Amino acid sequence: MSITAARKQELIKEFAISKNDTGSAQVQIAVLSDRIKTLTEHFKVNKKDHHSRRGMLKMVALRRKLLDYLKTTNNPAYVEIIKKLGLRG
Repeated sequence: MSITAARKQELIKEFAISKNDTGSAQVQIAVLSDRIKTLTEHFKVNKKDHHSRRGMLKMVALRRKLLDYLKTTNNPAYVEIIKKLGLRG
């Protein structure tokens, strides 16, 4: 259900602002989005897994907060990450 370490490193490398960046809002949003995507696939098979669904909803709320923060502090980066991740239908 969680993402692999290799996949996480790919996301960090792709969305990092500087060389040693692992905790910026962009990186956190990208990692959360990937975890949410894998959980969404999990719920297509396991419809009654409500415990994991609650955790996913917490992740969605955290991603929303990070996106709101990024929108107020760095709007061009917000627009770029929305396009890269395919959020906002």
